[in-house]
Amino acid sequence: CGCKGIRSCLLCEEPAQAAPPPQGEDHFTYCPASGLAKGNEHSEFAGWTFPFPGVFLMEEFISKDEESEIVELMDQDDWKPSQSGRKKQDYGPKVNFKKQRLKAGSFTGLPSFSKKIVEQMKACPVLDGFLPVEQCNLDYVPERGSAIDPHFDDWWLWGERLVSLNLLSKTVLSMSCDSEDSIQLFPTFSKENGKLTPPGPFTQASACRNSGTEGVNCVVSPRLVPSKEVTVAVHLPQRSLVVLYGDARYKWKHAIYRKHIERRRICVTFRELSAEFSAGGRHEELGKELLETALSFQGRPV
Repeated sequence: CGCKGIRSCLLCEEPAQAAPPPQGEDHFTYCPASGLAKGNEHSEFAGWTFPFPGVFLMEEFISKDEESEIVELMDQDDWKPSQSGRKKQDYGPKVNFKKQRLKAGSFTGLPSFSKKIVEQMKACPVLDGFLPVEQCNLDYVPERGSAIDPHFDDWWLWGERLVSLNLLSKTVLSMSCDSEDSIQLFPTFSKENGKLTPPGPFTQASACRNSGTEGVNCVVSPRLVPSKEVTVAVHLPQRSLVVLYGDARYKWKHAIYRKHIERRRICVTFRELSAEFSAGGRHEELGKELLETALSFQGRPV
């Protein structure tokens, strides 16, 4: 397998040479319609909610036929073993993130089939001006125990927006936070139609019906909890596009747990350049060169 260090998969865990990775529990579920993280029914945070900024989700970003064509083209190239039971195809420059060194290497651009995907992204306001300089395809299957631990994507080279297309099966993106900050939760109550109401202005408390006395109202104040105690599940349907930016990019780590890989899943992640490699940045010229190569759409996996 391709596991290194503390990483492991079902292939290297079988002889008990490595311990299986932790399987985190998600306390909240992100609601794309409201932008809120809502407490899961059986968690200690049931009935509570808070704004979760920095996530854009579009379902059915591509059609079934487009999905089949893309995967068929991917499978014509080799998949290299990667860590934690994944396989990968990289289209991007050669990077040493620890030493902050970068060179084009054998990078010849993004694959031809991605040109249409990138063009369709322009319809998303959150992706205005997005120019991908790197593409990484990751192959997950339950037989290998595929997963990826909570992590931040590098921000020396990669810019504000991380864009991923979820293919072949649904999964869950699990968000966690190591910050010492606290999160302010607000109570959420059901209306007669069963829908959840969003929290009111932060300066107002929410009124609820006292469960013990008919006709008597009680006031529930917001609740503060440590960020470290909160996890949020972002459900990714098959063929959906997700964008992480702002707090979801820089404050919250993201992960895919083994238990959320039910059958083969391919993640296609696109990354843009950071300010350091963009117009006016210290490495602007190198950034221009890399973008010109990337957007030729003539690449093969490196």
